Amino acid sequence: MDTTLLVLAITTIVIVLIFEYTNGFHDAANIIATVIASRAMTPVQAVLLVAFFEFLGPLLGGTAVANTIGTFITLDDLDAVLGLMVVLCGLIGAIAWNLVTWWFGIPSSSSHALVGGLAGVVVVAAGSNHVEWGFADLLHGEFHGVAKVIAALILSPIIGFWVGYVLHRVMLTLLRGAHPSINRDLRHLQYVTSAGLAFSHGANDAQKSMGILTLVLLLGGFIDSFAVPFWVMLACSLAITLGILSGGWQIVRTLGFSIYKIRPLHALDSQMTAAGVIFSSSLFGAPVSTTHVVASSIMGIGASERPKAVRWGKALEIVATWVITIPGAALMAIGCYLVVQLFV
Repeated sequence: MDTTLLVLAITTIVIVLIFEYTNGFHDAANIIATVIASRAMTPVQAVLLVAFFEFLGPLLGGTAVANTIGTFITLDDLDAVLGLMVVLCGLIGAIAWNLVTWWFGIPSSSSHALVGGLAGVVVVAAGSNHVEWGFADLLHGEFHGVAKVIAALILSPIIGFWVGYVLHRVMLTLLRGAHPSINRDLRHLQYVTSAGLAFSHGANDAQKSMGILTLVLLLGGFIDSFAVPFWVMLACSLAITLGILSGGWQIVRTLGFSIYKIRPLHALDSQMTAAGVIFSSSLFGAPVSTTHVVASSIMGIGASERPKAVRWGKALEIVATWVITIPGAALMAIGCYLVVQLFV
């Protein structure tokens, strides 16, 4: 095997795992924010519990999302070195976006940063025909490619909002007249719901890197067909778990304290809502954003109880970030590619 190709493949694999690590510490806050805000656990307890179930998610959650992410771009007709270079620049763009939004405490989507980074650089380096857009097939009720990702981007927070809204109304009715000591039980139940949210996050988010890592192996000639090896699942599980253990405390403050005042029941309902929406999406191979779903579920819960108490200004800031994530990551990836071209 050509030495340049081997070095580039190894470098890209390392960058994929670094992306998965940044995905972990970026999204850790999304999972533990409501747990900490409701004082159900200490930060250390929350991170350790979440890390354990986060590790299990990619190993037991299937590969449907990995197949979606790993096949929405086609690079098999390109030179192997160019193909790997394109993937590498797309990853660097996504990582850069993750780091910028993490630094400013903005709960953006790692998932859509990855899609934006890859799609942007592929269009510039290989042409738009190398991206499976899938928009025309929407007329026939078929969801795949970028259209499937964007549909999940739009629908998942809407579903999260309304599921949170309805669930909280139901829970308020069931617990009407309950003694304040019920809060202790609600805090204890969060050990279960936060574990479910962590598992569903791992089952969805880690699969994205699994898909890209498998694509790298295919482009480099290490495997003959697109099938996720077990060691890829294990490596991505470890990377995202280490990221979770690192935490993202700025985003905890945004989600846990800046949208709505979180009490034990709000936290429990948010965790149940997000876990259900994310895991269901994983079964359909739809890459959704934990950030989007958790934030929208909190908004829905707040709107069902006291709409005027929801800090809609902060919510609008988050929505604006959702809108600019794909083009923002795409521009960063394209910039990386153009810089690389100056030295090639």
